[in-house]
Amino acid sequence: MGKIRKKYWTAYAPQPKTGTMSTDTPTINGVPQERRLVTELPGPRSAELMARKLATVAGGVGTTMPVFAAKAAGGILVDVDGNHLIDLGSGIAVTTVGSSAPQVVERAKAQLDAFTHTCFMVTPYDAYVEVCEALAELTPGDHAKKSALFNSGAEAVENAVKIARVHTGRDAVVVFDHAYHGRTNLTMAMTAKQMPYKHGFGPFAGEVYRAPMSYPLRDGGLSGAEAAARAIDVIEKQVGGDQVACVVIEPIQGEGGFIVPADGFLPAIAEWCTKNGVVFVADEIQAGFCRTGSWFAVEHENVVPDLITTAKGIAGGLPLAAVTGRAEIMDSVHGGGLGGTYGGNPVAAAGALGSIAEMKEHDLNKRALQIESLLVARLLQLQEKHPVIADIRGRGAMIAVELAKPGTLEPDAALAGAIAARAREAGIIVLTCGTYGNVFRFLPPLSISDELLHEAFDVLATILEDLA
Repeated sequence: MGKIRKKYWTAYAPQPKTGTMSTDTPTINGVPQERRLVTELPGPRSAELMARKLATVAGGVGTTMPVFAAKAAGGILVDVDGNHLIDLGSGIAVTTVGSSAPQVVERAKAQLDAFTHTCFMVTPYDAYVEVCEALAELTPGDHAKKSALFNSGAEAVENAVKIARVHTGRDAVVVFDHAYHGRTNLTMAMTAKQMPYKHGFGPFAGEVYRAPMSYPLRDGGLSGAEAAARAIDVIEKQVGGDQVACVVIEPIQGEGGFIVPADGFLPAIAEWCTKNGVVFVADEIQAGFCRTGSWFAVEHENVVPDLITTAKGIAGGLPLAAVTGRAEIMDSVHGGGLGGTYGGNPVAAAGALGSIAEMKEHDLNKRALQIESLLVARLLQLQEKHPVIADIRGRGAMIAVELAKPGTLEPDAALAGAIAARAREAGIIVLTCGTYGNVFRFLPPLSISDELLHEAFDVLATILEDLA
């Protein structure tokens, strides 16, 4: 295992950009770490599978790229036609440790050999408890903590709201502009973006109120403290502090555009919550687990949430989510009030223990900061040449650029879409986001090499030169 893990995390030599695979191309778990296109995208096998998808999969389930995955490791995804694509998305921040990290695979396989399911609420098992112990250790604050495990981020957010309502005896939930919290009925109500997440799906759950977010690019110079005062004023006038059960906020907004609030915004909101007996919930589903260069994004401003929701990067690609928080708040709920048939599935819990072990062993917080340095440097070079890049923001391996018409803040979603399409044709998996559809978000796996990142940005630079 030592040899496999060393090979998995080695920094790799520069790669040829196209053409035949070199005999000295480095590999991870048998996947050469090199971009290579052997067909147009999509290739014939992917096209065949896409036709089958269209015939049998609900039309509402969309895909970013019309290629079907066959294998993935490190920074490369191989499709069914043999094309090797550079992955800058990590399955939307899920495969932080890579798509086939050794300790995730080993522990999940061992658990599969033992049993796949008993339901923790019927006959418990130790992996669930071990994940809760790890969460108590890793999440911010030195207070007593407890956790409950679930399947998805939306489930975690819903259960955080349930816990906060029971603990406070209040109903109101406060969220923010540009927020994304999930696709269930309550989390759709909490999500800001109408299309495609909410369109036609109402009516939504009630007692959800929206406050203005700190958005430095578009705030006209407001400081974090000033933006917080603006938000608090809205909350107190429209809801009343004594009516609020919880404030739920992404420390760095994900789907909303990787918006990083101005310094001081999060601490001020957390302080107001404490003064008013409101549960402060940090939604770390996209930003948590080393993605931003710390275990959790709230740590960048030394904020200690009452509850924290996690998913995505927690289990190396297996479905797992959690609510972790102050023991007295978590224990507010009556016995049997939390749980679910598959919540904390033993195979997913084993994968989470492997993912956390990989993060610790390879100091992935440090690796995320190295990736930040590389990405920001490349993006600043592009911004000097292309004033369409209105903002570069994010932390760690969670970096975004916002495009706007030069000299204005008018969003340029059309250009973002055109660049994304060209990048995908060239074998680069890129994701867009943002309320206005004009933001590129870069979420590479932390197992990607610097060489692949540079190659991806060489391609993006050429496309930007052509289109901007």
